[in-house]
Formats: sequence, C-alpha cells, structure tokens
Amino acid sequence: MTALFALATSLLWGLADFGGGLLTRRIPALTVVAVSQTLAVLVLGTIVLATGAWTEAGPQLWYAVGAGVVGPAAMLAFYKALALGPMGVVSPLGSLGVVVPVSVGLLVGDRPGLLQLAGIAVAILGVVLAGGPELRGAPVQRQAVLLTLVAAFGFGSVMTLIAEASTTVTGLFLALFVQRVTNVLVGGGALYASVRRGGRALPEGGFAAVRAAVPALAFVGLADVAANGTYALAAQRGPVTVAAVLASLYPVVTALAARGILKERLRAVQAAGAGLALVGTVLLATG
Repeated sequence: MTALFALATSLLWGLADFGGGLLTRRIPALTVVAVSQTLAVLVLGTIVLATGAWTEAGPQLWYAVGAGVVGPAAMLAFYKALALGPMGVVSPLGSLGVVVPVSVGLLVGDRPGLLQLAGIAVAILGVVLAGGPELRGAPVQRQAVLLTLVAAFGFGSVMTLIAEASTTVTGLFLALFVQRVTNVLVGGGALYASVRRGGRALPEGGFAAVRAAVPALAFVGLADVAANGTYALAAQRGPVTVAAVLASLYPVVTALAARGILKERLRAVQAAGAGLALVGTVLLATG
C-alpha cells in the first residue's frame, strides 16, 4: 500500500505542477496559489464538517500549520527560479527536496534493504535526468540555483510535516484543511504585499479571465491537496524512505504530460531518466 499511495502522490503532484505551470503563463503566480488554495479550503471545509473531523483537533495540527507556512514560500521561490531559468536545470533540482524526508526516515529508524537502497539511488538519478538537465548552453544564475535549493528544502519539509500532522484518516482531513487555510493566509498576504509594491493581481482579462480559469484552478488546488493526503497515508503505512522517493517521481509525470498534451518532444536524456525512474520504482516496490 505504501508504494501504491506514493505513486498516486507522484501522479497527482505531476499533474498539479503541469496545470499550475500552464496557468501561470497567463495568470500571476501568487494569484494562482491564492485562488487554487481557497477553492481547496472550501472543499476540505465541507468534508471536515461532514465527517466531524474537527473533533480530532490536537497539538499535532501545528505540523499542518508549519506545512501551510512553508508551502507557499517554497512555491514562490520555485516560480522565481523558473523565471530566471534555465528550466532544464531548475525543474530537476526542485525534486531534490526528497532528501529531507529520506534523511528524517533514516534518523527515526528506517533501514531499507539492498534492493531498496539501489532503487532509491536509481529513482533519484532518473528524476534528475527526466528534467532534461542542460549541460551546455546559457550559464545558470547563482540566484536561480539558490532559490531552487530553498524551494526544494521547502517541498521536502512539507512532505515531512504533513506526514506528522495526523494518525487517522479523518484527522488527515482536518490537518489538510488547516494546512490549506494557512496557505491561503500566507499566499494572500504575499499577494497583497505584491500589489502594494505595484505588482499585478489579475491577468490581462481581469476577473473574467480568472472566472474562466476556475475549473483549472480548482483541479490544481484539489490535486495538490490529494497528493499531500496520499503521501501522508504512504508515509504512515511503510518506510518513509520508500514513500518519499516514490512520491518524488512527479517530474516524470509532468514531462510525460507535456509530451502527451503539449506535444513537447522528450530529449534523449529525459527518456533515459523516465526509464531509470521506472526501474527504481520496481526495485523499491519489490525490495
């Protein structure tokens, strides 16, 4: 079940990143974050009320608050790094956040077998290659690398925090709700500050353009929520080291979505990375 939930996380995060990437081409990134997370809050709030999940409130929800603070900051750093580029370097570096939950898992006692250790190494290499690293061409700005590493650490921290925020399914609904409310507060505050400094909150089409994008924004927000949920379930049901690495395969999903929907051609290094990621997945699942 760990492998199944973790692979579902990769699929959901990969599709959410793909959808978010498309939306930020025409809508300011902070607006995408704020609106998509607000829509997720509405859905999760309904679920919390329907299941009575609020009765499981406890000190562990501070982990969810922490995840809610770190998440928007990491995403903003990632978007800024993508703007500086090149994307072929930024994208795979962003997946290195897997080091955080893997390290935590090892510290708390996870001891992967030899096959699983090999699977971890192969899968991480595959994820990096799947991003299509640009080994030649335009130089990489130091700021882009630093921002990407900050984002990667943030993404990994969110994975670790949300896994600690609950021990039951209904408690997980409440934890995800608290995380998203915090996301909205932090993201909304950042958007307000950006507007005060002269930034844009709306795209060229104004509110009409945002309304037209609501279905896509809802998908991005809910896919991200679901990914956090399936990752928490994966981390609770098996070794965190295995769950984290399998969940980090989302760049492969994003690359394949771009190939299938946008008809972007995979470079040889990306195809090789996707293949290695698949091999690593098999080793982890069977180790």
